[in-house]
Amino acid sequence: MLNTSAASWKGLAVLLALAAAAVFLASLFIGSSGMGLRQVVGALFGRGDEAARNVMIVVRLPRVLAAFGVGSLLALSGVLLQALFRNPLADPYVLGVSGGAAVGGLLAMVAGAAVAVVQSAAIVGALSAVSIVYLLARGGGTPRLLLTGVALASACGAVISVLMAVADSSRVRGMMFWMAGDLEWASNPWTSALAAVIAVILAVVIARPLNVLAAGELRARSVGLRLEAWRTLLFLACAVLTAIAVVSAGTVGFVGLITPHAVRLTFRTSDHRIVAPASALLGGTLLAAADLVARTIASPRQLPVGAIMAIVGAPLFIALLRGRRP
Repeated sequence: MLNTSAASWKGLAVLLALAAAAVFLASLFIGSSGMGLRQVVGALFGRGDEAARNVMIVVRLPRVLAAFGVGSLLALSGVLLQALFRNPLADPYVLGVSGGAAVGGLLAMVAGAAVAVVQSAAIVGALSAVSIVYLLARGGGTPRLLLTGVALASACGAVISVLMAVADSSRVRGMMFWMAGDLEWASNPWTSALAAVIAVILAVVIARPLNVLAAGELRARSVGLRLEAWRTLLFLACAVLTAIAVVSAGTVGFVGLITPHAVRLTFRTSDHRIVAPASALLGGTLLAAADLVARTIASPRQLPVGAIMAIVGAPLFIALLRGRRP
């Protein structure tokens, strides 16, 4: 039975890798520029005219790398939070992390700050939100931590509404695109891509404690796991991963929520040695596919990738819930 399961997991992993490769190549080859296959390949290898090289090297390649990086970061945050809270509805946006990042970034936008300052403010906002949630919920266990995060997320939503109302009209469109999720903000895609690779490796390394945490507090205490230390570590890790994702692409929802569910149902396992890397790859694939649709469906106009992800993610999450065994 074990060999059969292992063979099944390997087959599914190969299919997932092939799907990721297909989406990656489609994102490079498909666009509104009208370039042919030969032009695309030549531009990737530094040949052809300057316009084609700019489209490939400056626009498409960084964008697809950012999509895979951000999607992987959000998916891994979802995996960690669902293991930490033992709650299938936990994701990076429920706990106020993205709300804090959005408040920080929008404050900088309202002040007319440069992109680098906006990104730094978003990171400060995310870490501040995490600190507030942790301090308010200290000693109350997982339920208080979750409820405090939900309350802070609601408060951040109210602040965001006020900032959007008082912002200069010339900046509102950019703020709305950033809030809806926009990969054009990913000025340095290697940051999110490298962070995702490191996070996957670390998640696999700590898979055993994650499996124990997901089994419940009683199980964790029985094997001598230091609950408070692991809660703090995982919460901070999720904050950092989410902050990097928000800085790179604004607020993109549903990736961290639906991806872990899809992997557990497909692979029929909750072992984080499998769930963590598979979720990272699937999360990146989903966001890259959504970005491809956002770039092409209304070409030459571009839609916010977060809006496309929400349109697809909501019915997909409902379908996943209906597919769960009672």
